[in-house]
Amino acid sequence: MEKIWLQSYQKGVPAEVDLTEFQSLGELFERSVAKYRDRVAYINMGVEVTYGELDKLSRDFAAYLQGVLKLPAGSRVAVMMPNLLQYPICIFAILRAGYVVVNVNPLYTPRELEHQLKDSGAEVIVILENFAVTLEQVLTRTPVKHIVVARLGDMLGFPKGAVVNFVVKYVKKMVPAWSLARAVNFRTALGRGASAELKAVGVNQEDLAFLQYTGGTTGVSKGAMLTHRNLLANLAQAHAWIQPELGSEQHMVVTALPLYHIFALTANCFTFFKIGASNLLITNPRDLPALVAELGRYPNTVFIGVNTLFNGLLNNDAFCGLDFSKLKVTLGGGAAVQKAVAEKWRQVTGKPLIEAYGLTETSPAVTINPLDVASYTGAIGVPISSTEVAIRNDAGQDVPLGERGEICVRGPQVMKGYYNRPEETAKVMTPDGFLMTGDIAVMDDKGFVRIVDRKKDMILVSGFNVYPNEIEDVVAQHAGVLEVAAVGVPHAKTGEAVKIFVVKKDPALTAEALIAHCREHLTAYKVPGQVEFRSELPKSNVGKILRRELRDEAPRPA
Repeated sequence: MEKIWLQSYQKGVPAEVDLTEFQSLGELFERSVAKYRDRVAYINMGVEVTYGELDKLSRDFAAYLQGVLKLPAGSRVAVMMPNLLQYPICIFAILRAGYVVVNVNPLYTPRELEHQLKDSGAEVIVILENFAVTLEQVLTRTPVKHIVVARLGDMLGFPKGAVVNFVVKYVKKMVPAWSLARAVNFRTALGRGASAELKAVGVNQEDLAFLQYTGGTTGVSKGAMLTHRNLLANLAQAHAWIQPELGSEQHMVVTALPLYHIFALTANCFTFFKIGASNLLITNPRDLPALVAELGRYPNTVFIGVNTLFNGLLNNDAFCGLDFSKLKVTLGGGAAVQKAVAEKWRQVTGKPLIEAYGLTETSPAVTINPLDVASYTGAIGVPISSTEVAIRNDAGQDVPLGERGEICVRGPQVMKGYYNRPEETAKVMTPDGFLMTGDIAVMDDKGFVRIVDRKKDMILVSGFNVYPNEIEDVVAQHAGVLEVAAVGVPHAKTGEAVKIFVVKKDPALTAEALIAHCREHLTAYKVPGQVEFRSELPKSNVGKILRRELRDEAPRPA
């Protein structure tokens, strides 16, 4: 069977995108700030920054890196902070100056931070003061030579910024004591850069733009080498998909997912920057009351999130009472969107929750559902423009439509490889240029792909394959369930059995009631043998439930 090449299903979307529009992300930035100078680019904590102001601020920081620190071309610059105005200033500055961004999760432990800084070879780190104590513990064992420390209030102006910094440090005590002798304040760096020269750099599409780390939940974290071409291709693909629905008006995009993660980085930061949209930056999305208050203050047209975020909002009465008349598109990714959540989202907002699929190695988008779907499909959509998707067996052969196999992807958004790990790159790249994703799926005769699960998450019960997504979807439809994760545990007779971890929505919910519910919707070998109630479930930085952490706990034989 020939490899499957699917043209875009979405009306008005081309089968191929133009990959020659920009030569670098810096060129994209310069065109947008010239075209939309007076528009608001980012909003955070009530403060707005226009495209023109962002141009000046990022120029100054770029000049600091290039003219003051005198970094050679291609240097790695780590950025370790949540969604703040300083973040887009930093990454656009790094790209404009011809350097490589190394995004770092600000919640990393010292061990994780040390690994990423050493592996990437980052010589500079821009870090929020709240996390400086983590850096202090590992600094001498890393290649970092220059440290820029930002504070929450740096971009908020006076007196608001000073008040925020005082409250955070002395009242809420969110900033642990630290001492980094070489550190320079972010505002000081901007001031020094303002009087320094920024020289034009020759950056082309094949140059490295990001070392985006992935795989921390499945082994040693690896740096996916994403070129300017990879990201420019993916933003062109995403833009081609959404443009027919969004039109030419100015949009307000909710950015509650962290920009240091590939999903929000491409979908929010780059794709909507191209069309002059405003990004509402949410620094702490776990604070739902504060998030809902921001949503009420800034009516949005586009909402991008993950299942756990949507679920949390839908269980907030204030959110359900908001005005959604301007909302045009809601996009979910990062983890499977559950049917119960998607249906309630449509009921509350009047708009469908569109599921998409991607991964760090593909910059990230691979498939998206049509934006005009009438209801939840259970599919992750069809391949976007200029993208080939094949469903293959363990022998590397394409399987017939409707049969399970591994999703394999080929397109201009696929990474260059893992940094300094040719053996790891070889494990995921096929001789004919496809990336093996590790996700198991089926494809129907219309080209829609449905995820079954990750290979590593599959549960084997008496020789039968059981896929956690199916179990979780059924359990989540019970009215008393807030969150659920399914894993396999040892079983004397069947090898493995299903265990579910549940966060209650209804305090009166019992294990017996859940098992009875599952028996109504699942064949016998799929019914959970154990139910464990938890107050919360472990999650990644973007809200994906970490089954591995639950599975790695000493399992009790079923």
